[in-house]
Amino acid sequence: MSRVAYVNGRFLPQGRAGVSIEDRGFQLADAIYEVWAVLDGKMADVEGHAERLERSLNELRIPMPMSRAALDQVLRETIRRNRVRNGIVYLQISRGAARRDHAFPKAGTLPTVVVTARSIDPAAEAAKAARGVGVITRPDIRWGRCDIKTVGLLPNVLAKQEAREEGSYEAWLVDAEGRVTEGASSNAWIVDAKGRLRTRDTRANILRGITRKTLIQLAAELQMQVLEEPFTVEEAKAASEAFITGAGAIVMPVVSIDGQPVGSGQPGPVATRLRALYLEHARSEAV
Repeated sequence: MSRVAYVNGRFLPQGRAGVSIEDRGFQLADAIYEVWAVLDGKMADVEGHAERLERSLNELRIPMPMSRAALDQVLRETIRRNRVRNGIVYLQISRGAARRDHAFPKAGTLPTVVVTARSIDPAAEAAKAARGVGVITRPDIRWGRCDIKTVGLLPNVLAKQEAREEGSYEAWLVDAEGRVTEGASSNAWIVDAKGRLRTRDTRANILRGITRKTLIQLAAELQMQVLEEPFTVEEAKAASEAFITGAGAIVMPVVSIDGQPVGSGQPGPVATRLRALYLEHARSEAV
């Protein structure tokens, strides 16, 4: 079955879908995106992703192209047409198509809206989580507004490619003080020697991950101590466990950093439990 994309009011075979060559997302990365996990045909963390979407649009002064209800219908229809039971649905909104100029185009320029969806094999992801993944560390050279989910991801792309070339799953980005900010496409976590969960605070230049936010709430319900504070690469390598979170990765145990084993070098009990807990919660709350 060929995949189907939604572009500016039309559902089209993905191979025939396209946007203007003067679209500002293509020309200037003047666009934002959002990704929802799809579990059993339903969208997870719907409200959190919708709120972050609106925040990103507001920060870039791009108007919401349609009501939340209308957008929700488009997302769900894209999932349905692509027959996605487990996977992701991807939304991208640019400032629209206009003559190339750094300044905003004239008022009334319509945003460009693109939605796609694809399946992810849950058995393959579960097997990956059972093995654990490796990460490498790289300097964080991104711009200063990573809290906005923009499509300007070139530093992330380069870091992720280096990870792949070294046989790792993800790259953790490190600030000038040697502290981990986040992954190229995920949030970074460790379990320290005292059993505390630690992840970078959102006052830092990181994306406010929705899976991250939900996991903090779930951990609190289990009376697990969560510290939103920096940790260094050295602290991460000395941790008892490490893992990443994201809409695609869910909760993925990290078993090595820069080739050095984390803890036992196997997925730890905390990350394994939190993955199961998140999936249970997300499936029960998905709509």
